[in-house]
Amino acid sequence: MTPGPDTLGSDKRPDRISGMFDAIAPRYDLLNHLLSGGLDVRWRRKAVQALDLRGGETVLDLCAGTGDLAIAVANRDPGPCLVVGIDRSGEMLKIGREKLAWRRLVGRVRLVQGDAMSLPLDSGSVDAAAVAFGIRNVQRPEVAFAEVFRVLRPGGRFAILEFGLPRTPVVRRAYLAYSHHVLPRIGSLVSGHASAYTYLPASVDTFPEPERVIESLGATGFSQVRADPLALGIVYLYSAFKQPRS
Repeated sequence: MTPGPDTLGSDKRPDRISGMFDAIAPRYDLLNHLLSGGLDVRWRRKAVQALDLRGGETVLDLCAGTGDLAIAVANRDPGPCLVVGIDRSGEMLKIGREKLAWRRLVGRVRLVQGDAMSLPLDSGSVDAAAVAFGIRNVQRPEVAFAEVFRVLRPGGRFAILEFGLPRTPVVRRAYLAYSHHVLPRIGSLVSGHASAYTYLPASVDTFPEPERVIESLGATGFSQVRADPLALGIVYLYSAFKQPRS
């Protein structure tokens, strides 16, 4: 049985989440660009910049979806990187592989089906990591943070893009009206999957405040943790650093 709107934000069992994204995969990219007014491209670019890549690194794209963040990393200057994208949704990854083939990036991006809470990577095997609009869909984000810390080499950076709730009252009210009334209707109409686009705003409502995310990253072992609001606080860019061994 599909959960009702009152439980969608908190029901993040991995199989349910991956099944939901399998169902909306064909229209996912279109709706991302449509519902964000195209700003999602700029936000991903900022996340890539936060990684401070120099070229030649191995980069983890967590909750990779259809690979837009991985593609942004692979296309950056200076110098190519190897990107490993991991996601539970097979249908999202299928579309991602088609996009890689079309862009001739197959040799620079590898998409793997896997769980953010149990990454199929060796410890200390990546130089940087990022996740764009996916960490709130993980059942236990703190476990995913620990996994990223494990696979990240000392000196590596971690960037997180995630939706938030604006703190300015007028902006907050306008955003909530849009996310709870306009977004679900457009999402349902375009994707044909009403519950998914009821879940998405509910998942933003239940995601921890920036202070709690910062605290969780710090408790994992990350340092230099910060949260920068984008688009009046509709989105936050979190950045964190794994200290080199002394």
